Amino acid sequence: MADDDLADFEKTRFGATGDEFTVYRKGTGPAVIVIAEMPGITPEVAAFGRRVADIGCTAVLPSLFGTDGRDALPSAHGTIAAARTALGTMTSACISKEFTVLATGRSSPVVAWLRALARSEHDRCGGPGVGAIGMCFTGGFALSMAVDDRLLAPVLAQPGLPFAVTPGRARNIDISPADLQTVKQRCAAGLQVKGVRFSGDRMCPRSRFRFLRDQLGDAFLATEVPNSAANKNVPVPPHSPMTLHLVDEPGEPTREALDEVLAFFVDRLQVTPPD
Repeated sequence: MADDDLADFEKTRFGATGDEFTVYRKGTGPAVIVIAEMPGITPEVAAFGRRVADIGCTAVLPSLFGTDGRDALPSAHGTIAAARTALGTMTSACISKEFTVLATGRSSPVVAWLRALARSEHDRCGGPGVGAIGMCFTGGFALSMAVDDRLLAPVLAQPGLPFAVTPGRARNIDISPADLQTVKQRCAAGLQVKGVRFSGDRMCPRSRFRFLRDQLGDAFLATEVPNSAANKNVPVPPHSPMTLHLVDEPGEPTREALDEVLAFFVDRLQVTPPD
């Protein structure tokens, strides 16, 4: 893909909890907060947002890091530029006070802003509640957001924090014990949490999904896609089934996983798909 100018999205700013970030919005219907993976709102993340709008939801893409619309692949700007973009964005996020990278048992501070955004979008868009999807670096954010009972459809796409540098960190996710307890209570009352990963993904290890099953029980709906199903034209190991490694053809396992996530939003948010 080339860079995406995001011209079909409405661009605004949203401030809460002492922070202000740019927000891109497209569509009508119940809101779905699409929290981008590293290195930001790439063309692939924007394309996912458009799919959310196509099912009858309002796609809401907060810009928390990176250059909005920039194609991160080496084929777009060259290998050196791609590496510089990835390293610069990751370094900036890792030292930011808004993100918890290595510590276990903590929810990232930016989650409070995301919860405020979700409440605002629910008031704006209506419907029974809000959906959210976090990807990789932000994967666990959707789980932490689910302490708010307006969040009805949380999706964890290849949640990558805390970095799985030890077995204890691998069998964990970036959420505080208090927030996790609230989510568990909500799950016991009917909330469901969707998770998606590649089966051999070391950045989102199998033990992290086992931990989520142990904590959430049958409320955790996991889809694990074989590594062999990843888009082979991407020069990084299988990691992002919704975006970078998607093979967007009927019958492909990544496309089936994408369709499952979209159907989850439709079901939980009681969406009437457009004609």
